[in-house]
Amino acid sequence: MQIYEAISIGLYMLLMIAIGIYSYRKSTSTSEEFLIGGRKLGPLVTALSAGAADMSGWLLMGLPGAMYFTGLSSAWIAIGLTIGAYLNYVLVAPRLRIYTEVAQNAITLPVFFQNRYKDKQHILKITSSIFILIFFTLYTSAGMVSGGKLFESAFGMDYLTGVLVTSLVVILYTFIGGFLAVSLTDFIQGTIMVVALLIVPAVAIFEIGGTADTIALIQSKGDHYLSLFKGTTIIGIFSLLAWGLGYFGQPHILVRFMAIDNPKDLIKAKNIGISWMVLTVLGALSIGLVGIAYLIKFDNSTMQIFDASNREAETIFIYFARGLFHPFVGGFLLSAILAAVMSTISSQLLVTSSSLTEDIYKAFINRKATPKNLLIASRISVLIVAVIALALSLQPRDNILNLVGNAWAGFGAAFGPLVLLSLLYKKSSKAGALTGMLVGGFTVLIWIYFEHPFKDWYELIPGFTLSLIAHIVVSRFTYEPNLIVDNEFDEVEKMKKTVMK
Repeated sequence: MQIYEAISIGLYMLLMIAIGIYSYRKSTSTSEEFLIGGRKLGPLVTALSAGAADMSGWLLMGLPGAMYFTGLSSAWIAIGLTIGAYLNYVLVAPRLRIYTEVAQNAITLPVFFQNRYKDKQHILKITSSIFILIFFTLYTSAGMVSGGKLFESAFGMDYLTGVLVTSLVVILYTFIGGFLAVSLTDFIQGTIMVVALLIVPAVAIFEIGGTADTIALIQSKGDHYLSLFKGTTIIGIFSLLAWGLGYFGQPHILVRFMAIDNPKDLIKAKNIGISWMVLTVLGALSIGLVGIAYLIKFDNSTMQIFDASNREAETIFIYFARGLFHPFVGGFLLSAILAAVMSTISSQLLVTSSSLTEDIYKAFINRKATPKNLLIASRISVLIVAVIALALSLQPRDNILNLVGNAWAGFGAAFGPLVLLSLLYKKSSKAGALTGMLVGGFTVLIWIYFEHPFKDWYELIPGFTLSLIAHIVVSRFTYEPNLIVDNEFDEVEKMKKTVMK
């Protein structure tokens, strides 16, 4: 690692820790403040925090690499995600923000499910908490692995050192500052990501000689690189678009909607969030395509390496950051990848620890816990989850990483239909909610781990579909009118129409 790169990365990490210290002094006096920021987030922080927590290193490495390797047909996943994110803001965000407060001020998704369906047996809370604890611990571990791999491939550092550096910085600011620290660092990280993704392709196009020359060079390698439909199939397109369905069930994104100060601000947050997302995915897509033209013109030897392996092609952003800019600026751009990785780790770490504190410790271990007890338990939970995730990341196994890779589908299928129907379908029942959650989660696992002739379909499609059907069908047979539940549902709809005008 060059000295200038090291300085840029070091300054970035110090800034993250400083935000953690600021957040400690500002908003960590109770477990509600620690876990959900006391519902005080503004629209700008909400939007960029949700976006940064969502995208991770995939945005700066996976998507540009896919675009370089297969061309514009890889853009369908970006299209699907953008549509899904927009619908999440429209259908879920305002109702969830209002309903979680109406339903006895629920500050976690499992508690909301319990309060929404008046589940005195805690079945919904226990089941959803188990999903969150297992999948998000593995998900967090995968983020730590990504950090280790980044330091290993980009800076030539030892993998173990990279994992420890990434993990310790994230653990430190999350442990100190809680949700506010995570959200504010996500805001900074989201800003770094969008700046990096816009600067890199613009400078590369300028170096090539302009947009016309760039397009001509891409076409010279093959017409399919600039086609949305060549190089893919109808099943492939639908499978990529289906990624957007996953948004309705991602706890680390949904909690941002729950934490915003004023539900009316969700309109601003939607406009900011979707604009941020469009800019970042366009930048990421452009990096992959522009990389083709740049390597044809300037670096044929590297092009041969990238053409041989999709994994190598995923380093195209790193190649540009180091080849086009002064090392100090390059270090800032490389910190964008670290920002993407850290933002997702911290968000998942906090959601998992909140489930451990609110849904397990408070509900079953210490029901009379004081606010101080819960705050201490929240911080201890962060450490427990972080240590387990860190241990898993030190010697990653393929089966663990494969499971984590499918966690988006698992959450989307298990929680997505449940979140939608709990907010939009008045006659949704507790039995329907539980059945749909189990059907969705297990369908994804069966689809992944059992052989069948439909492997080309993304597992979220059957998981989400069957979960939705099971939830509606069982609810039709088990729904019983409940005056309290019905009044709460009607109150949420009235408030939603009022605040969103």
